[in-house]
Order: sequence, then C-alpha cells, then structure tokens
Amino acid sequence: MSSNIFSAIGLGNLDPAILFIVMLVLIIVLFILNILQSKKLTKLTRKYNKFMNGKEAESLEEEIVGLFHDNRMIRAENDKNRKEIIDINRRMARTFQKIGLEKYDAFSHDGGRLSFALCMLDENDNGFLLNSVHNSDGMNYSYSKAINAGVADVELSKDEKRALDKALDSGNR
Repeated sequence: MSSNIFSAIGLGNLDPAILFIVMLVLIIVLFILNILQSKKLTKLTRKYNKFMNGKEAESLEEEIVGLFHDNRMIRAENDKNRKEIIDINRRMARTFQKIGLEKYDAFSHDGGRLSFALCMLDENDNGFLLNSVHNSDGMNYSYSKAINAGVADVELSKDEKRALDKALDSGNR
C-alpha cells in the first residue's frame, strides 16, 4: 500500500504497520508520562491544600504580616538582652568572685581554731584580705590588707598567704 503523503516526504516505501507500531509506542510513553505528571500534580495539590487549609488570601497575608511583626519584636528583645548581658558582665568584673578562707589557731596553746584569714578578690585579682585574730582572753582583733593584681600591699603571714593562694586558685576552677 503506497501513500502519496509518504511519497511526498520521502517515505514512500515505509510499511504502515511500522508507522502504526511506532505511533503506538509513542502513545504508550506519553500515557505513562501523563500518569506520572498527574501523580506529581496530585501530590502538589495536597501540599497546597494543606498549606492553605482554612486560609484565604487576606488571612494568609495577615498571618505573614503578624510573623514580620513578631520577628521585629524578637529582634528588639534580643538586642535588649544583649545589652543587659554586656552590662551584667561589666558589673561582674567588679564583684568578688574568688574567695579563700584559712582558719587557724593564732596561739598554739589556746587549742581553738577561732582565728581566720579571709581573702576576697575580683576577676582581676583585686580585693582585700581580712585577718581576724582571736586570743585566749576572748579578745578579737581584725586587720585588713589591700590586694592588687594578686599581690598584697604589705607582707603577709603564712596563714594570710594560704588564704590568698586559695582565693587565687579558686578562680582557676
């Protein structure tokens, strides 16, 4: 069977059964692609419907504007918190953070460890050392010594030195 159309395009000797088979294969391929696209479209439609569930364009716009407003409020609160943290850290540098306490018996014959040396230092190892000496008559004498950068302004006794060392070591923990 010869066709004038096939002859005009140079396929006059082509068997129509081959053309039919090729067309059938193309139709099947297109049908499969159509099914795959339909599944993808259904999945996308479900996602869209879930996203838009109960929302109209105006309410969705209000929701987005509300989120932007919330974001601005969170940023402002975050900036406020950051400034407060910086202020707290600045204040903390001047507070006593390192403490050393050494209890001792000022007079070995007394038997009680009622005397003590208390050292309190800030972040930069500045502070004071308080020495309270209790004697056998029940009298109590207190002395304070300034500490700058971990060094006392006057000579320290062995008990005061231990209190200072404890305070300096407490900052390393």
